[in-house]
Amino acid sequence: MPAEQCRADLPDWHHPTYDDLLHLAMKVHRTGLGNSGSDAHMAGSELLVDQADELLAVWDGHPARGYGGTADVVAYAEGKGLPVRVLWPVGATRD
Repeated sequence: MPAEQCRADLPDWHHPTYDDLLHLAMKVHRTGLGNSGSDAHMAGSELLVDQADELLAVWDGHPARGYGGTADVVAYAEGKGLPVRVLWPVGATRD
């Protein structure tokens, strides 16, 4: 969980899905941060990377649009020596 405020920051229509996924999780890791935002999302990504054997990154190879984007997470993983596999289909684009 990047932040305790994550659920509240989602649209109301997404709360049931969020609750269902949280209920299905075998383990929940929390950053301890209260407010959702780029710092919290990067902290959450770092928690996951720190426990991973490999990072599968769906990434177009471009710089992050804001702190905590995929490029930042890939750089963090590479800095830790974690193997990174980039998944980006030929011809795919992002908006």
